[in-house]
Amino acid sequence: MTTEQKTVEVCFTPDQFERYYTDQKVVVVIDVLRATSAICTAFANGVEKIIPVATVEEAEDYRLRGYMVGAERNGEIVDGFDFGNSPFSYMGDQIKGKTIVLTTTNGTQAIHISKRAENVVIGSLINLNAICNWLVEKQEDVLILCSGWKNKFNLEDSICAGAIAQVLVDSGKYNYHEDTTVAARYLFKSAEQNYFGFLRASSHRKRLRKLNLNKDIIYSLTPNQVDSVPILRDGALVEYNLL
Repeated sequence: MTTEQKTVEVCFTPDQFERYYTDQKVVVVIDVLRATSAICTAFANGVEKIIPVATVEEAEDYRLRGYMVGAERNGEIVDGFDFGNSPFSYMGDQIKGKTIVLTTTNGTQAIHISKRAENVVIGSLINLNAICNWLVEKQEDVLILCSGWKNKFNLEDSICAGAIAQVLVDSGKYNYHEDTTVAARYLFKSAEQNYFGFLRASSHRKRLRKLNLNKDIIYSLTPNQVDSVPILRDGALVEYNLL
């Protein structure tokens, strides 16, 4: 393993990806509320693969071919599909050993944008230690991509990005240059003692609360519940430990 420091940077929204992507070997996609939390939960509960697709039309094509399909838009399940992006939909024996197709408002769009990177991995608060340990061991240049909300900045993804960046910098193996990374780390430090309180007024938390999804919010903001590190291989997410 090389001893020279690598870089970790944060991009706050997918539409800024081209400004921050400089051929980093690793892109970490974050969508705390709720897509990447659901993906990590699915792998912790034994799903074999998740195929992320950008559009509902692509998802419908897979559904007609007999796949189990999750589809979410604007926080709600799209009519006619098996799941949305609630983590609680991806628990239990019904998904064990299965391949699931998933499209969401924000998270799968960010995965799609990132797919030319050598390694695209999934990050969330619920797998925070696992993803950080993997990145420290991997020690490659990293871009953390926040999914945001329809290409707008959001707090929860930025805080999670800051948490990951902080661990990598503290490891001594990484440095940073961009002000976005500085800002994300400051947001994390401000929020780390009380994610729920800090995010009380955040736009997406309000949006999900109106949909009576408080249980999803509490789960997705509780760190280190799973050890999964999903990684994109040949167009599908798989559990890294199975490679």
